[in-house]
Amino acid sequence: MTFAEKFKEERVKKELTQQQVADSLGITRKMITLYEKGTSLPRTREAYKKIADFFGVDVNYLLTEDENFVVQASEKYGARGKKQAQDLVDGISGLFAGGTLSEQDKDAVMKALQDIYWDSKARNVEKYTPKKYKLHLDED
Repeated sequence: MTFAEKFKEERVKKELTQQQVADSLGITRKMITLYEKGTSLPRTREAYKKIADFFGVDVNYLLTEDENFVVQASEKYGARGKKQAQDLVDGISGLFAGGTLSEQDKDAVMKALQDIYWDSKARNVEKYTPKKYKLHLDED
């Protein structure tokens, strides 16, 4: 079940309108519509936490593993990292469409690819970050 499906299910279960949820969360009704259509996702883990608290559910319930991966990439590497992570998830999901892999095997492949993503990002930061910034990063 996707974030969009879970979000809408919780809203309907509580018999709330999109506007009521938007007002309570401090966002626009249009954003609620985008969430429920699956067109947009919250940008940070804190935003997921706020939604989870509002609905009275665990934040991990709202996040699929793929969505969690995209949020982490966004928080760590910004919009570019988010796009790269989403492209990876979308590309791999397309490869799985109509395939014969079991769900467990699909999860294992996705996990392996996510690990490769994180490793390559870490290597790129090490390789391409100028020394003057590395020294500053080490102090933090």
